Amino acid sequence: MASTGILLASLLLLSCLAETSHGVLFSSLKQTLIVTASPKEGQVYKAGVDKLTVSWGLNQSFPAGSDSTYKTIKLKFCYAPVSQVDRGWRKTVDSLSKDKTCQFKVVARPYSSSNQSFEWTIERDVPSATYFLRAYAYDAADVEVAYGQTTNAHKATNLFVVQGITGRHASLDIASICFSAFSVLSLAGFFIAEKRKAKSSHDK
Repeated sequence: MASTGILLASLLLLSCLAETSHGVLFSSLKQTLIVTASPKEGQVYKAGVDKLTVSWGLNQSFPAGSDSTYKTIKLKFCYAPVSQVDRGWRKTVDSLSKDKTCQFKVVARPYSSSNQSFEWTIERDVPSATYFLRAYAYDAADVEVAYGQTTNAHKATNLFVVQGITGRHASLDIASICFSAFSVLSLAGFFIAEKRKAKSSHDK
């Protein structure tokens, strides 16, 4: 009897753990937030240089009190479908604990029913791709309960492009050329000096 009870308890615990690890499903969230951003359709921004302004707030078409459980807003930078093709590490998954769509954190703030905005300089580690912005509302347990985004349900409108840092810079290229030229000249100088030294020894 005791062993049966332990077995049942273990199965219940495993079931709970499995449910926890599964996480919240994106499809279960209500789109109660309106999110807008300064970028125009197809506009190109440079990582580490350009800024964008994002605004968010509750969609007033929802009944009063719809946001009663909202405690925190977290704004994220997300890959558009065109930049996810053949890139499993950016894959969209319904379980938010496994989803790779929104990998860049923009800002986190306590929730306010009034509209808020934030100016963000696109970080230097953001790679070249096409993006949109999404805001998640979290409850007191820090669990996602609602969202809003700058694009439509198919993530096909109001997208913009980021030009990432390639790792090369004109000044580095110039320095590389100068060092190469210096190395060649040094080597040539060494051979000339050795040749003169050998000739001097031969004349003696």
